[in-house]
Amino acid sequence: MAKTVGDFILERLRGWGVTRIFGFPGDGIGGLVAALGRNDDIQFVQTRHEESAAFMACAHAKFTGEVGVCMATSGPGAIHLLNGLYDAKLDHQPVVAIIGQQSRTAVGGNYQQEVDLQNLFKDVANDYVQTCMSPAMTRHLIDRAFRIAKARRNVTALVFPNDVQESKAVEEAPQAHGTVHTSDAYNKWDVTPDEASLREAANALNAGKKVGILIGAGAMGAADEVVEVANLLGAGVAKALLGKAALPDDLPFVTGSIGLLGTEPSDWMMQHCDTFLMIGSRFPYSEFLPKIGQAKGVQIDLDPTMLSIRYPMDIALAGEAKLTLKALIPLLKRKEDRSWRGEIEERVSRWWREEGERAMKDAKPVNPERVFWELSPKLPDNAIITADSGSSANWFARALKIRPGMQASLSGTLATMCPGMPYAVAAKFAFPSRVPIAFVGDGAMQMLGITDLITVSKYWKEWLDPRLIVCVLSNRDLNQVSWELRAMANSPKVSETQDVPKFSFAQYAEMLGLKGITVDKPEQISPAWDEALRSDRPCVIDAIVDPDVPTLPPHITFSQAESYTEALLSGDPNEVGIIKQTFKRVFS
Repeated sequence: MAKTVGDFILERLRGWGVTRIFGFPGDGIGGLVAALGRNDDIQFVQTRHEESAAFMACAHAKFTGEVGVCMATSGPGAIHLLNGLYDAKLDHQPVVAIIGQQSRTAVGGNYQQEVDLQNLFKDVANDYVQTCMSPAMTRHLIDRAFRIAKARRNVTALVFPNDVQESKAVEEAPQAHGTVHTSDAYNKWDVTPDEASLREAANALNAGKKVGILIGAGAMGAADEVVEVANLLGAGVAKALLGKAALPDDLPFVTGSIGLLGTEPSDWMMQHCDTFLMIGSRFPYSEFLPKIGQAKGVQIDLDPTMLSIRYPMDIALAGEAKLTLKALIPLLKRKEDRSWRGEIEERVSRWWREEGERAMKDAKPVNPERVFWELSPKLPDNAIITADSGSSANWFARALKIRPGMQASLSGTLATMCPGMPYAVAAKFAFPSRVPIAFVGDGAMQMLGITDLITVSKYWKEWLDPRLIVCVLSNRDLNQVSWELRAMANSPKVSETQDVPKFSFAQYAEMLGLKGITVDKPEQISPAWDEALRSDRPCVIDAIVDPDVPTLPPHITFSQAESYTEALLSGDPNEVGIIKQTFKRVFS
C-alpha cells in the first residue's frame, strides 16, 4: 500500500519527538485514524471528550517540557478542544492541535459538520493556524507548527481535510518556484541580558535593604540559582501558583503562595519590601504586589513582551531565568544585615505552625484543609500533584508542602474548571512509575472528571505502577463561587445555582474496577491516604468535607469584610456553620 498523507503526518510527528497523541476519533480524521492503525511508534490515548484531550496535551507539555499533541475530528470535535487549548495558550505551553475537516470539494458548501476552522482557531492559535490544501504542504506545515510552538511556547493548529489525509503522500515537494522546503532541525537558544543591564539590576538589588522575591513557572529548573540569590540578598521567596513546585516549601525563607489564596508571610513581605525581584512570573493581581513607589523593581522573563506589565519595573531583563541568575550572581554582594531575613523566617515558621492548627480544627463532617495537611508528610518523593480550579486550589496553595523532586500544576491563568483529572492522567502516561495525585471538587468531577475516570479504567493495567489517586472534595456546593458571592458580590449563597447533586464517587470508582474510599470522619483521613498509596490500582478518595470552612485571604480588606457581613445578614442558607467556622479560624 502506498504511503498516505496520514502515514506521513505520523512519521513527521515522530521526527519531532512525539510518542503520544491525545484525542477522540471521527470521520473527519478517518485517514489519520487508519494511519494510526498501521503505526507502532505513536500511542493514541483515547479520551472520553476532546476537551480532556486538549487538557492532557497541555499537561504533557507542563510536566515533560515537550510539545503536547491533541487530535479531533472536524466541526464538533474541533470545537470541544478549545477550552483545553486556551488553558495551554494562557499558561504558555507548546501544544499542537491536529484537526480534521470535510473534503476540499465540500468546503464552502455549507456541508455537514463544516465549520470555518481557520477563523475558529485564529485566536487560540494566533501564532500559526493553517489548512493543508495539498499533500505537498504536509511537511512544511508540520515543521513550522512544531517549531513555532516550541519557540514561542504557544498553541498552533493544523487542519487536514479528510481527502488530503487519504491522498498519496508527497514527502518532499519538487524544488521549484512557489514551493517550501523545511526540516525538523531545531535547537533551543540561550537568552541572557546584556552586561550593562545585568550590572544595573545588581546595583539595584545590592542597594536594597529588604528584598522580596516572587517566582513563577519560569523559575522551574532554576531552584539552585534562586536559592543562592535569596541567600546573598537575605531575601524571602514567594511563589505564584504555577511556580509552587519551583522551590520546596521546607526552606525557611520560602513564604509560600501569594494572592487571594496566599499566605500571611508572602503578603507581609510584599507590603514591607523596598526592593522587588520578580522571576519568571506573570502573576496578575497587582493589589498583592508592593505599592507603586514602595519598592525598586527588577524583573526577569523570557518573553520581552511580558516585562513590566504587572508592576512598573525599574529594570526589566529579557532572559531565561536560570542563565540570567547565573550571570547575575557574581555581581551580587552578600548582605551582612540579616534582620529582614530573620523576620521573614519567623513569620514563615509561625505560619506553618498556625496552618497545622487550622487544619486540625473540627468541621462538619471533615475539615478540607486537614485532607491536604495530612497528605503532605506521606507524599511520595517524586509525586506529581494536580489541582482543579475552585476551593481545592485554595488548600493546594496553602496546606500542601512541596518537596524536591515533586511536580505540581493547575490551570493558572485561565483558571478553568476540569483540568485536575486530565492533568493527572497525562502525568501518568508520561511517567508511569510515578504517582499522580489529583485534587478535584465535586462540581468539576461531575462536569468532566468522572469521564476521565473511565479513561483511567481503560488504561491503568498498562502502567508500570498502577497507582493514580483522585481526592474529591465533596461538599455538594460550587464552593469557590459561593465564597466569592459572599466576599465580593454582597450576596448570600444562591442555592439554586450553587448546590451540587449528591454522588458517590467511591462507589462509581468501584463500579469501574478501581478502588473507592469514602472519608466522612476526620480520623479516617490518614488511614485513607495510607490505603490509597499502597493500593494495587487507581484509587478515588471521596472526602465529605464542610462547605462552611472559609478560605480566608492573607488580609481582609474593608470591602471584603463589608460584603461578607452583608451576605450573612441577608440570610445565607449556611449562615450558622459559616459563623462557627469563621470564629474558630479568627479567634481560636
